[in-house]
Amino acid sequence: MKKNIEKISDNAVSQLADIGQLIRQHRKSFKITANAAAETAGISRVTLHRIEKGEPTVSMGAYLNVISALNLNFHLSTEGDVGCDADRDRVGHLPVRLSLADYPQLKELAWHVQGVGELSLVEAHSIYERNQRFLDSENLSDSEQALIQLLGVAFEGAVS
Repeated sequence: MKKNIEKISDNAVSQLADIGQLIRQHRKSFKITANAAAETAGISRVTLHRIEKGEPTVSMGAYLNVISALNLNFHLSTEGDVGCDADRDRVGHLPVRLSLADYPQLKELAWHVQGVGELSLVEAHSIYERNQRFLDSENLSDSEQALIQLLGVAFEGAVS
């Protein structure tokens, strides 16, 4: 049985290509690896590659997951042009990669990860979860405490 596939307008295909290009440019400008971006967005690296190419067969949910993971805001002009604003400093949003220098207790807990200055969100969450008993909660900085809470919400695990 043959499926009925709706024709996607040339304008929509062009806009998806523009969005994909903007996503790729943003990711590259902030030196975010494809693996890290895909992992944070909850998609495969191959799907991210297809999004960056602007393929219309990728679900809109996957596009939105990447846009959210990279903290991008898109807008359409009245002429149909696509633009974006990077919003890296929004409160309550997680970056794609975490610098160990910004989180001293995470750096201590990640002693076994040699020669790495950054961790993915999944790696950081895993380290906090496994080593929760070693956290010095009285000396946690506000930013690290906020990070732990956001990771707990993002991964549906309670890290206190």
